[in-house]
Amino acid sequence: MEVRPVFLVLLDISGYTRFATAHKGNILHAELIIGDLLESIIRKSRYPLVVHELLGDAVTLYVQSEPLPEVAKEIRLQVAGIFEAFRQREGVLISDCRLCSCEACRSVGMLRLKAILHFGQAVFTAVQGFSKIAGPDVILAHRLLKNSIPSHEYMLETEPFYAIAGPFPDGPVELRKERYEDLGTLEIRVRFPSSEEAKLVAPKRPLLSAVWMNLRGAIYILATTFGKPRKQYRNLEAQNESVRSA
Repeated sequence: MEVRPVFLVLLDISGYTRFATAHKGNILHAELIIGDLLESIIRKSRYPLVVHELLGDAVTLYVQSEPLPEVAKEIRLQVAGIFEAFRQREGVLISDCRLCSCEACRSVGMLRLKAILHFGQAVFTAVQGFSKIAGPDVILAHRLLKNSIPSHEYMLETEPFYAIAGPFPDGPVELRKERYEDLGTLEIRVRFPSSEEAKLVAPKRPLLSAVWMNLRGAIYILATTFGKPRKQYRNLEAQNESVRSA
């Protein structure tokens, strides 16, 4: 068990609660779609980011590092790339889900991504061969997912992270303050996507792609209903091992 300096990145898919309605078919289709979007996030992340945890519609990543500007800027660059990959995959899903009339498939375009970037310290422990991080800074980063920002798509940087990374090279950011009863007032910097960046385009996809997506949804419902093992996301520890050896 050690306390180490760490960059933290939380990526959360907004709109999931209203996306998955009480109808079982909708929920299972929603899970399949969210799984595809989470995969697009994980595939885009690379060294030095390490995937730490998947929880519902969120991914936690970290970089164990001293407060180096080049590391912070690389993280910021990767997160921007993740936003782009997320939008591209969402556009494909909008096209591929067109044959299904369930609420989840008809509402794919409502999903958005938000990111929390923070620098602090974390307690590193090993649990069954996996690295586990915890501590006040990890809690702070998660608490920031609940805020007063009037948007569901943004990159939020805490003051410690922003102080290391420096100003954004591609546009202004908004300085805001968030108050929490147990944490006090926190200064944050928020970058919202430009109208061009936020544009969601559903590419023209062959009918076969939509048929296959519809079939995947049916198979997923049957497999889940009859208790067959759900295909897991990629082995995160194997991915992280390749990151550590890079």
